[in-house]
Amino acid sequence: MTDPLRDVTWDLMPPGACSAHMHMALDEVLLDRVIAGRRPPTMRLWRWTERALVIGSHQSVANEVDGAAADDLGFVVTRRMSGGGTMLCEPDRTITYSLYVPDTLVTGISFRKSYEVLDSWAVDAFNGMGVPASYREINDIISPRGKIAGAAQARRRGFVLHHTTIAHSMDVEILPRLIRIGRENVKERGVRSAEKAVSPLSWFTGLSCAEVAGNLHEYFMRTFDARESAPAKDELDAASRLVESKYSTQAWINRLP
Repeated sequence: MTDPLRDVTWDLMPPGACSAHMHMALDEVLLDRVIAGRRPPTMRLWRWTERALVIGSHQSVANEVDGAAADDLGFVVTRRMSGGGTMLCEPDRTITYSLYVPDTLVTGISFRKSYEVLDSWAVDAFNGMGVPASYREINDIISPRGKIAGAAQARRRGFVLHHTTIAHSMDVEILPRLIRIGRENVKERGVRSAEKAVSPLSWFTGLSCAEVAGNLHEYFMRTFDARESAPAKDELDAASRLVESKYSTQAWINRLP
């Protein structure tokens, strides 16, 4: 099967550090720029500056997050514009990337299959690092021991935001403290996160989190028709305004679907 990611020219943003709310806002801004034709298809690698629990757009904070544990362990709660379950993210322990693309790249491919198509390059990159990675529908990169990464999507006006969060290293014991998987609902509405065993990359490689992120950047650059880029000042300014008006507000974070 041909790789549709090879059929376009990319902007490639190297790992950039932002607050959790700013990352959410940048996703919206950059997707809008690609939709407007002000950017080509774009891939952005993220670095995390704070501990965060990132809930999906159709989830209830009350159902998903143990607020007392989050406060005690210093996790900020943020809500992304895409669906899916809650992700635990930490500085120097988590890698995330976003793809902002026209849906023509996945034309004729089922919604379920589109996740694998847009993440296949990362699976290949992990294999090249000696990690025994493969794909599991609908949205997981896995090892023989469990989940390495999970993806989520949002679709707008014929374009796709696809982002994937990768556990480089993690204290798996804190997951059930922070995320209320298996506990009773507090609210009637809201998609619940699935219980899945996690297997961080550090179980399979001695590469640091920064080195893995660098390898992902280099693999994408040499595999696809990509040029180095960075968020422009007007994009950062627009994202900062969105943080203030939307992503940092309790109305957005605590909204119910």
